[in-house]
Amino acid sequence: MNSILEPDLAPLAAAHAAPLPDGSTGEAVGETLAAAGDLGGTSGLYRDILDFAHSTPTWTKDVAELWTELGLLVFAALFLAGWWRSRRFSPQATAVAVLAPLVTGVAYVLSETFKSVIQEERPCRAVANAAASLVPCPPYGDWSFPSNHSTIAGAAAIGLALAWRHLWRLTVPMAILMGFSRIFVGVHYPHDVAVGLVFGGLVAWGLVRLCTKPLTRLVVTMRGSGSEAVVWLAGPGAPRHSAGGDQLR
Repeated sequence: MNSILEPDLAPLAAAHAAPLPDGSTGEAVGETLAAAGDLGGTSGLYRDILDFAHSTPTWTKDVAELWTELGLLVFAALFLAGWWRSRRFSPQATAVAVLAPLVTGVAYVLSETFKSVIQEERPCRAVANAAASLVPCPPYGDWSFPSNHSTIAGAAAIGLALAWRHLWRLTVPMAILMGFSRIFVGVHYPHDVAVGLVFGGLVAWGLVRLCTKPLTRLVVTMRGSGSEAVVWLAGPGAPRHSAGGDQLR
């Protein structure tokens, strides 16, 4: 493992590190950085992207700062729209639409678990000679690898694409842009984002394939329920005179 520490890193860490719970800063943070390291060896690319970010117009920076969080709300709205749309299609279509946000949540939990085990320091605190991040650097203990935002974006993009097939043309670029925005604003290494996107997408794809059949059976049962509320949640399905089928388009 290559260390990210360079001779002038200790003063930088001391200057930018948030106070630790015991009140210490510089020396302890320097030791933490040495132990964590740049696991993906992408600190140089991180510096280049952050330098580019600082050279862009103010409105570009504002859009990047907004999109890094607003994208999550857009995905949430698409989850809701996908569920509502699926209610008039087959039970399988509804099952996949319901699974999309659920598998995204599982991907997030797994990502957060890995972060707490790997404990890679944030580049905005660890990379020497880097420009200041465009947003405040997350506090010490909020680790960098993998990127939670990117994991959520990757899982949401694939989950929604499986539920609403042609939507991948929107969700995949959205996920990539959200991941890139995390590097652009200076809070993640490129490898944090790349691994997060791929990991989230794989988790979503695998869990949807694994869970679709049992959840489809549940939707069928719900649609045959005598409760109007339960039927409303599961949806009435396709009209009897229609061709039916799995309308994941």
